Amino acid sequence: MPVKPALVLIYDYMAVINQTFFTGFVLLGFSDKQVLFSLMILMIYLMIIVGNLTIFSVIKIDIHLHTPMYFFLSYLSILDVCYSTATLPAMLANAITGNTRVSFNLCFTQLYFFVSLGGSECLLLAAMAYDRYVAICNPLLYPVVMNKAFCSYLVAGSWFCGFLNSVLHTTLTSKVTFCSHRHVHQFFCDVRPILKASCADTHTSQMVLYILNIFLGITPFAFVIASYTQIISTILKIHSAAGRKKAFSTCSSHIIVVTVFYVAGNFNYIGPNPGESFDIIRLSSIFYSVLTPLFNPVIYCLRNQEVQRALKKKLMGNQHFTVITGKQKGEYGSP
Repeated sequence: MPVKPALVLIYDYMAVINQTFFTGFVLLGFSDKQVLFSLMILMIYLMIIVGNLTIFSVIKIDIHLHTPMYFFLSYLSILDVCYSTATLPAMLANAITGNTRVSFNLCFTQLYFFVSLGGSECLLLAAMAYDRYVAICNPLLYPVVMNKAFCSYLVAGSWFCGFLNSVLHTTLTSKVTFCSHRHVHQFFCDVRPILKASCADTHTSQMVLYILNIFLGITPFAFVIASYTQIISTILKIHSAAGRKKAFSTCSSHIIVVTVFYVAGNFNYIGPNPGESFDIIRLSSIFYSVLTPLFNPVIYCLRNQEVQRALKKKLMGNQHFTVITGKQKGEYGSP
């Protein structure tokens, strides 16, 4: 028997064995244009990291921004950095290498952090809406109600509930029986696409997903809507046009963020079956997992005059320091 055909047969046999005993998942959300997709992911991820860390740094440095509103915003920036890091680096690696396989352990590790951070952001955005409600509807009580301890409890509670929710989802999802192909119709590992790859009855896991989504998705969104209904009603009672404009400007950025995040997130978890509306599910997942962390620094920086003023002050301060240092070096003959 010729050597070359024998090697081909052995290679084909090993490929079949490798496919048979592969215990991970195959992600089907990637397109054929790997280079363009990789560059897009890299650019978006860098913009998210730089934008959110810039906001966090400016808020921490400028003492005038040490208020409850910016306290929540600083933690939202950190949360968005972690939230995007849970998915985008892995997506970038898959797009560059062209290998869309992911092991069982890595997939559920990604699922755990993605679900926990997403749930935490749902609750943190609701806490920010409550902060705006108290500030505009009950301004006299604002310093008393939104004290430092209460704000810290709200942030810690949002993180704790998000991670507790993810423990339940990850545990239930990891215990289901999966099909031999294990194709996941998504860019990354998420609960519903993974449940779709199961061969067993996932009714219990689906019901838990719907119930918990009511508490961490729909209920916070309803709370945000109720809060802003009261806020708008109060703003409309302001006689001064300048006062109404200022009040609307402080809330408009938050309204944009929460609308995109909650609508896309709730649609993705309680919307159509992932296998039946692949393109729609991919689009909605991009909105709540990628665009929201990208929009947050852009919206809060460009639309908020206080953050703009603090950022300009920091940049001008660095330039002034450079000029002074340069003069000193010239006077004393330093290189």
